[in-house]
Amino acid sequence: MKKVLLLGDSIRLGYEKYVKEAFLGVAEVYSPKENCAFAQYLFRWLHWWKKQEEYPDDIDLVHWNVGLWDVLRIYGEDTFISPEYYREMLIRLQRHIQFLFPKAKQVFATSTSVIEEGHKPPYQRYNADIEKFNALAVETLLPLGVDINDLYAITKTAPNSCHSDVTHFYTPQGVKLLGEKVVQNICKQLDIPLSNVKDANAIVPKLTEELIGK
Repeated sequence: MKKVLLLGDSIRLGYEKYVKEAFLGVAEVYSPKENCAFAQYLFRWLHWWKKQEEYPDDIDLVHWNVGLWDVLRIYGEDTFISPEYYREMLIRLQRHIQFLFPKAKQVFATSTSVIEEGHKPPYQRYNADIEKFNALAVETLLPLGVDINDLYAITKTAPNSCHSDVTHFYTPQGVKLLGEKVVQNICKQLDIPLSNVKDANAIVPKLTEELIGK
């Protein structure tokens, strides 16, 4: 059975149960219990999570993202980290993941869009910053052999009803939107027929109550 590790912020926390349910009996899906937050935090704790949560060495695919915390602006200050430092951390994270899981393919998920007008001080996020950091990630990681799963594109055009707040997608529609995109990418990377995994009609009703209350 294939083994998949999901890493990422609260967007990942929203879709991971969908993904785990979709691959039940088809692939083993692992993920940290906590929010992976910003780039430095993921770099600092990944080896610890691997040890504490006993992720196997022979993971086949790591699907990861960092960015929404890194673009955060507090009281109008600059982004939490600079674009240059974000690039440096992406390179270090790619190498770190490769070191910890040498067999694994890597997929980077772009950061999702936000409803800008809903963000109020002290915390603000802007789609222009997200687009800039996403473009930088693609430019940096593609040459390193990391595939890109463009979650930004599908959320940018999604209706606001997919949002549970200005940042997250903890609605049935939002979880389906992101969960299906992640499942499709994993299936493509690991040559798993889509017909082998559960579809949304079998997943969303089971998770709806829990997701809305998240």
